[in-house]
Amino acid sequence: MTLRKLLLAASLMLAAVTAHAEQTVDIGYQRSSTLWILLKNNGQLQERLKPLGFTVNWHEFSSGLLSAMNAGSVDLHADVADAFAVFTQAANAPLTYYAREAPSPSAQAIIVPENSPIHSVAELKGKTVAVSKGSGSHYLLVSALKKAGLTLADVSPRYLEAPDGVAAFASGSVDAWAIWDPFLATQQREHHVRVLADGSDGVANYNRFYVANTAFAKAHPEVLQVVFDTLRQTGQWVKAHPQEAAKELGPLWGNIPAETVEVANARRSYDIVPVKVDELAEQQRIADAYYAARLIPKPLKVGDIAVWSPSAH
Repeated sequence: MTLRKLLLAASLMLAAVTAHAEQTVDIGYQRSSTLWILLKNNGQLQERLKPLGFTVNWHEFSSGLLSAMNAGSVDLHADVADAFAVFTQAANAPLTYYAREAPSPSAQAIIVPENSPIHSVAELKGKTVAVSKGSGSHYLLVSALKKAGLTLADVSPRYLEAPDGVAAFASGSVDAWAIWDPFLATQQREHHVRVLADGSDGVANYNRFYVANTAFAKAHPEVLQVVFDTLRQTGQWVKAHPQEAAKELGPLWGNIPAETVEVANARRSYDIVPVKVDELAEQQRIADAYYAARLIPKPLKVGDIAVWSPSAH
């Protein structure tokens, strides 16, 4: 082979490698995205995707997550509460479920200050309750009110993102707060609060779903397989090493004490499992409740959602 041909072949090979290496997977996450935060910090997912020719771009969302998901602006999204996933389906967001975290019903709760005269969910009638719209805690509030013979119309919801809820609850400008971990654990360990209700007794199972942009899911199932396996292994590590995980997560969650992180992690299952359409009964209950409360504009059949399934090993 002549030098010219050798150089041309090398140039073509370099171009192919460069094109392959230029592929990126954009991942959105939020403060409660425990497994994503760990993987961002330790670089493990980046290393596992490298042989597939992908690099990872991380995007943190403190607000605006719903808009980003509806627009399909990132490839893989933050794990979101079951109720939040219903909102995205109602908006016809271009999303595919590719993993689910098994139920963690006590990882969210409705709380009041310890000295509050409110001692039951029924006593929330006419009161102001802070809650993040579309969150799992939003459904917890709806479901707990229903169990107490009330509806969302019987209270005054104050829709606040979690960081804003911290300030509102501390100032006393709201009577109660429906919130999830680690915010819940922080309130319990550092302040004087009482739990009126959590998701126990079938009130709200609190599954979390991992979703992908549908176009990306169809084009790159090999990436989803690596991500699914890595998330599952990371979840198992967190549960098997609670103290080590808490020490690593504390600074990443805004210097939360490790003991608080342990409380929060003990309530989360972190059990990453495949999504099966015939196991979405809780999602259908949420969708029906949201439609009845006029939180979504139309009835939903949750089984219509796109689902990707991992390969069996």
